[in-house]
Amino acid sequence: MKIILLSGGSGTRLWPLSNDARSKQFLKILKSDVSEYESMLQRVWRQLGDVGLKDSAFITTSKSQVEMIQSQIDDCPPLIIEPERKDTFPAIALSVSYLLTRTAAEKDEVVIVLPVDSYVETDFFRQILILEQKMHSQKVNIALLGAKPTSPAEKYGYIIPKQSTLDQPLVEVDHFVEKPAKEVAVELINKKALWNCGVFAFKLNYLEKIMEERKITRDFDQLLIEYKNLTKISFDFEVLEKEQTLYMIPYKGDWKDLGTWDALVEEMDSNVLGKGILSDCSNVNLVNELDLPIVMMGVKNTIVAASPDGILVSDISMTPNLKDALKSINSRPMYEERRWGWFRILEYTINNENEEVLTKRICIKKEKYLSYQEHSKRSETWNIIGGQGELILDNQLFHIKSGDVFKIMPGQKHSIKADEDLEIIEIQQGELIDEDIYRYALTWDEIKRKASVFIQK
Repeated sequence: MKIILLSGGSGTRLWPLSNDARSKQFLKILKSDVSEYESMLQRVWRQLGDVGLKDSAFITTSKSQVEMIQSQIDDCPPLIIEPERKDTFPAIALSVSYLLTRTAAEKDEVVIVLPVDSYVETDFFRQILILEQKMHSQKVNIALLGAKPTSPAEKYGYIIPKQSTLDQPLVEVDHFVEKPAKEVAVELINKKALWNCGVFAFKLNYLEKIMEERKITRDFDQLLIEYKNLTKISFDFEVLEKEQTLYMIPYKGDWKDLGTWDALVEEMDSNVLGKGILSDCSNVNLVNELDLPIVMMGVKNTIVAASPDGILVSDISMTPNLKDALKSINSRPMYEERRWGWFRILEYTINNENEEVLTKRICIKKEKYLSYQEHSKRSETWNIIGGQGELILDNQLFHIKSGDVFKIMPGQKHSIKADEDLEIIEIQQGELIDEDIYRYALTWDEIKRKASVFIQK
């Protein structure tokens, strides 16, 4: 069996904590079994380990999320990276081409596709093992996993079975209903409908045949080139709704989509995360990533969330509409996590010489490092404000500590490694474009080999 974890989303429904680079699955606001905060991604990855499925897993994601994933998962699985963000069918087709050309997967092997942001108990992943077994024993090409509804929710899709009983290991699907009104949802539940969890299971050769019919190459490298030509469409519309015979396996445990603030706050262990005080409040949650305290007094049924990207103040019941309210906001993320740590943008301006000036606060985690790189259109000034480490600047090695200042000119090669957590105020000045970077080496051993280090300070 192979497991494809889909990690996508633009992060709008949990704004301002989530953004294009830090979608909801990366927010560390859920308590783990050992009382530490973890993200939805980390929770799912831990649960896969609990049932012995980590070695079978791959993550399909966009370029903007790669470093975030690497920073949150130490034993990161292979990443399948979309050249550009598409919907679920192109992403799954790309994943299948990777399995066909980059792994030793068998043609009749079962592939399980599931989102990385499902909030479930570990038993959910044991059902995945059962789903694989049933697909082989009953010769099923494609099947779903459906969760038993706990309420007539309007925000989920429903899978309606052909038979009125769910006591069979595999139940044939009649049709789907997407996000029905409450009264319709009640009728569907009476017909034994299940919530659609977004989990698909299929034989590898089944999807390969569909790709052939749609003239999508099975070769991974070629598909990367042709990916821009694929139609943006969901797996549900392109495959499931066109399939004549479709099965599902019922899951009777708890399943939740924590995609909106009203759902997420129900699973938070505290009403206040970060600096803040609630006084004489009822049904109020405060999530604050800023260094400034937030005080709420006499407030009811409200969520306040604050981050460098903005501040949300909303009635809890209104948060499912947040995506629509944000259509006029189109600013770059002010906080991002990377494989080496994190950075926060403090200020952006244009100086009198018409140069862009960007000021960041950067933290490089212990034993992490930046690639050996250079820029041609900007200079960088690094003010070390905490920690110790090593800096390689134009093939010279410097031992650095708090209070040191370095000016890196355009064309100078540079890298930095943290012996303990390093905090830096970085000022970029010049023409600031993402493409202005050339990397010479990625690992610290390779960096030291390629840089003829000969001076120590």
